[in-house]
Amino acid sequence: MELTQNARTVLERRYLIRGEDGAPTESVEDLFRRVARAIAAPDKAYDDKADLVGLENEFYDMMTALEFLPNSPTLMNAGRPLGQLSACFVLPVPDSMEEIFEAIKQAALIHKSGGGTGFSFSRLRPSGSTVNSTGGVASGPVSFMRVFNMATEAVKQGGTRRGANMGILRVDHPDILQFIDCKADNADITNFNISVGITEAFMNAAEKGEDYDLVDPSTGKVTGKLNAKTVFDKIVHSAWRNGEPGIIFLDRLNRDNVVPSQGEIESTNPCGEQPLLPYESCNLGSINLVKMLKIAESGAASIDWSKLAATVERAVHFLDNVIDANKYPLDLIDHTTKLTRKIGLGVMGWADMLLYLGIPYNSEEAVRLADKLMDFITATGRKASAALAKTRGPFPLFKESIYKDGEPLRNATVTTIAPTGTLSIIAGVSSGVEPVFSYVYIRSVMDRTEMLEVNPVLRALLEKEGICSDELLRRIAEEGTIAHMEEIPEEIRRVFVAAHDISPLYHIKMQAAFQNHTDNAVSKTVNFPHEATEQDVAEVYTLAFKLGCKGVTSYRDGSREVQVLNLAKKEEKSAETPAAPLIPAPEEKPRESSFVVTPRPRPDTTQGITEKVAIGCGNLYITVNYDEYGICEVFTNTGKAGGCPSQSEATARLTSVALRSGMDVNTIISQLRGIRCPSTIRQPGMKCTSCPDAIARVIQKVVATHQFKEGGVQLPEAAVPAIKKAVEPAVAAQIRTCPECGAPVEHEGGCVMCRNCGYSKCG
Repeated sequence: MELTQNARTVLERRYLIRGEDGAPTESVEDLFRRVARAIAAPDKAYDDKADLVGLENEFYDMMTALEFLPNSPTLMNAGRPLGQLSACFVLPVPDSMEEIFEAIKQAALIHKSGGGTGFSFSRLRPSGSTVNSTGGVASGPVSFMRVFNMATEAVKQGGTRRGANMGILRVDHPDILQFIDCKADNADITNFNISVGITEAFMNAAEKGEDYDLVDPSTGKVTGKLNAKTVFDKIVHSAWRNGEPGIIFLDRLNRDNVVPSQGEIESTNPCGEQPLLPYESCNLGSINLVKMLKIAESGAASIDWSKLAATVERAVHFLDNVIDANKYPLDLIDHTTKLTRKIGLGVMGWADMLLYLGIPYNSEEAVRLADKLMDFITATGRKASAALAKTRGPFPLFKESIYKDGEPLRNATVTTIAPTGTLSIIAGVSSGVEPVFSYVYIRSVMDRTEMLEVNPVLRALLEKEGICSDELLRRIAEEGTIAHMEEIPEEIRRVFVAAHDISPLYHIKMQAAFQNHTDNAVSKTVNFPHEATEQDVAEVYTLAFKLGCKGVTSYRDGSREVQVLNLAKKEEKSAETPAAPLIPAPEEKPRESSFVVTPRPRPDTTQGITEKVAIGCGNLYITVNYDEYGICEVFTNTGKAGGCPSQSEATARLTSVALRSGMDVNTIISQLRGIRCPSTIRQPGMKCTSCPDAIARVIQKVVATHQFKEGGVQLPEAAVPAIKKAVEPAVAAQIRTCPECGAPVEHEGGCVMCRNCGYSKCG
């Protein structure tokens, strides 16, 4: 096999069967033989005379030539007792306690088997709603997302890989503002990607600056209105801040819902590329486009369309067999999946193919070729599915499908563009349809030495020019681009653009070109430079809507660094900004694992409100005071009926200290909202769930009705290193560095991956 050393290491570390002593009991070649044999076997059910050995060899050759690879669960589990082969699942979250926790149990079983799950929390009644059966109040979607997140945290180490989830909330849900900010703290809800479910009506209202209705899903009644432009700007600000949430265009998903009689599509898998009905699953696979090239003796490259067609046909056969070979984690998933038999054939190595062809990623020529290529793959895939339907029958719900008047198909969907993650490392090519993130990596190897891993196309050209050297390659690795390196010929620099050299416009144009001819969706991340503005993000989200994308994910370089404390560094302070009070203790240097934060002094003059709130044991009087820079103190008093004065006072004191120490007020609100007290939930008609919940509600009211100066609490530049050392270890696994090897991670395809060791948050 033509495997790089890094690819072989990833396979040996993550995919091979191991014995009780932890040592591999199969070789890399054995792995592919095991998978090929297991996936060929279902042919026997359709043809007693099927040549299983011949088909096994065909599948084996296709994989070992790195022309096609299935998703990770298939490589890991095919031919093994677990036998769970799908990457993508969607589970419903109905609006009852029993069904919510049933969904949590089902998700745990899926994560244990190596799959990822998507959920829509849009059916859950908003926080504060009355629960008729108990007389209490509902916790709301965000509160239950945290429960799902904790369950994922508990089971991920016992599974074959880390659990990953997608959480979606409709933009017209009354809790949408809370949902948009639920991941403002990078250490919160870490096992979820989140996306707002956007409707076309909302986007049209946002463009016109109009209000739109909020609808309680439990009653179907309008409970309020919000300005669509204001909400859109809030989504954009949050995405600019740390890449969350993304957006999913729900109407687009349901426009392509093959069997609308089975209900609406509400959610996708964790990276957004696979919309599914509740209890559906899908298995994915990707064609290596570099292997679909013909290279002439002169070095000129061209696409081998006949080889591509043959590979698509074999891959569709392979993926259809996976549906039958699969051992599903739930009987209901088994049944539902086989009703539509959805598969998701995609590509990887697109950016590398462009390099061989001499076409810049950020060019109209590349966009046109993407459109032509994906049109060819989907059309060929449907022909292959139709051929299978002639011998095996169409998918069972074909007569209820949007294709019922046409040629029968074996599979309701054929194509999906997934983030290929570790698969692209195994194949030694660029990921999915993403641009190349970096052309040179400095990779650490086992003996702590470093090795330069260089894009083979670039290395060959640099060697041809006689300028390839370790010094130049290390510069490329460190700087991430060759755009400014004048010693490299201009024609090479024109073609070899990296992710951050590409304008957001071309990121979206490329995604839209592939989406035009993809049955399901396209997983892609728009990478912004650190200095990008919120307006840049807004333009990308608007363009994604106008060009027909089904969703979009963005990430601004460095936007998640130290974001946990919501700290900002300014080059100049205005005269209106008070002296920065956050400093390390003067007697000692900042320690490696901690830092000292001193709250700003209480102002001499404040203003505020006092609100009486009914709680389960009487009344609670909550005072929230503020100055021009923000809320600076909270205190409480209980009424004559008593209550828990010491606990509410402690909550208020700690909240005051946290606010004057620079903590983000929305983070504090999200931590206090939804805390439940038995004495409160037993009382019918209560609008709050506890004293802390009441405090959060009053703080939120003050924030919503007042504007404060930005930067009221600033951190001096000298203190930044101490903050970073203290915070980064806690959140590194989610944001900047690989939790397994410590190398920098990349944000692409709606996921996080490490090219040094093969770790991928999403598989």
